[in-house]
Amino acid sequence: MTTDDMTRLAALGPLDGRYRADVASLASFFSEAALFRYRVRVEVEYLIFLSRARGIHFVPPLTPPQQAALRALYRQFGDDDALAIAAWDRRVNHDVKAVEYWLRERLTTLGLTGHLEAVHFALTSEDVNNLAYALMVKEAREMVLLPALESLLERIRQLADEEAATPMLARTHGQPATPTTFGKEMNVFFMRLRRAINDMMAIKITGKLNGASGVFAAHHVALPQIDWLKFSRAFVRSLDLEPILLTTQIEPHDTLAALCDALKRIGAILTDLSQDCWRYISDGYLVQAARAGEVGSSTMPHKVNPIDFENAEGNLALAGALLELFSRKLPVSRLQRDLSDSTVLRNLGLAFGYCLLAYQRLLRGLQKVAVDRARLRRDLDAHPEVLAEAIQTILRREGFAEPYELLKSFSRGRALTAEDIARFIDSLLVSDAVRAELQALAPAAYIGLAVKLAQLRDEATVGNWT
Repeated sequence: MTTDDMTRLAALGPLDGRYRADVASLASFFSEAALFRYRVRVEVEYLIFLSRARGIHFVPPLTPPQQAALRALYRQFGDDDALAIAAWDRRVNHDVKAVEYWLRERLTTLGLTGHLEAVHFALTSEDVNNLAYALMVKEAREMVLLPALESLLERIRQLADEEAATPMLARTHGQPATPTTFGKEMNVFFMRLRRAINDMMAIKITGKLNGASGVFAAHHVALPQIDWLKFSRAFVRSLDLEPILLTTQIEPHDTLAALCDALKRIGAILTDLSQDCWRYISDGYLVQAARAGEVGSSTMPHKVNPIDFENAEGNLALAGALLELFSRKLPVSRLQRDLSDSTVLRNLGLAFGYCLLAYQRLLRGLQKVAVDRARLRRDLDAHPEVLAEAIQTILRREGFAEPYELLKSFSRGRALTAEDIARFIDSLLVSDAVRAELQALAPAAYIGLAVKLAQLRDEATVGNWT
């Protein structure tokens, strides 16, 4: 056993313990070291931006090599850098000020002593923190969560295509209902998830830089000739964030809350999929591939449990609870600022971690299943009563009096056979052509436009009714 093994076994939570390898890709975004790195990035880019601004003469211009050397401080940020900032944090008990002091040391080493007083010029800690968190959330969304969701989308699309014409008994209220196809049901999830992902990616994460109470007081008193509103907006945009000028001391977290809500909706869709797949496995519609060496039960050797779908469901619940807390708590702050958001923001990585773990487990579950088409067909043929809807609808077309009531009296609450249906049709006072049409009905063929719907990828191409 290695030291890393024992560290994981001793971890307080499973994301840093049992599931560490699954979510390790998020550590470079949400760890304490990553937060230090993002703060260094904001401070460095702010210093470079100041050096380029017209009218800010106390900040000497920076040559391209000097700018590259400064950017290397965060682009090549390593463990020793994080430890050095942490040492400053222990000394001054302020993590943002620790970054400033560390950065001043680095500038001195680089021979940029003329820029020392421009570091953190006129900023409040929240100016740095809100931009650091905005960057980490935006980039984790794009670089980690999105690829995981796209892999899920691709597997769901594959199932929709492969099983587009596989008839299946539908169940509404848990009871046998009008048949569908397995592919059509998978395409419902594909389209829902794709819309939700597009909505999530459309959210523009905002950031602010406007000082201690959001009025640019320190900026303006030192350099009143500068248009700080334009400066702030340009700087935030240079970070590829959406600028917001009118705030209290803190960025209001409204777009972060919107992102949490979007992730929560994705989680609801995937919970729905996980539970449906669990039921399809229970009903024998989906068959799981057994993995060599894996144990399904400590006492029942035959079992192949749907653990990936159950794991996904549980982790989605954990993520949803945290995301709900964030979207409800973070936009609320007493007067111009309280610090209760600070400790909450540090847990963003937990929500992203539970999301990522759930996406991975759901994908793994979907990659292990195959549709038992014969089982679906047997189950469907065992419920010919689902044709009652088709029969009464055709009779309505023919002007037959009260066909719904007739079929209700004949079929409701009864276990019917195909022979029962055939005899009933023979007893109807209809033309030979209609009788032949009714006798030709079969549960497996009564799927409407399910095949076409299973292959639908763009609803806008359907056009409008004229």
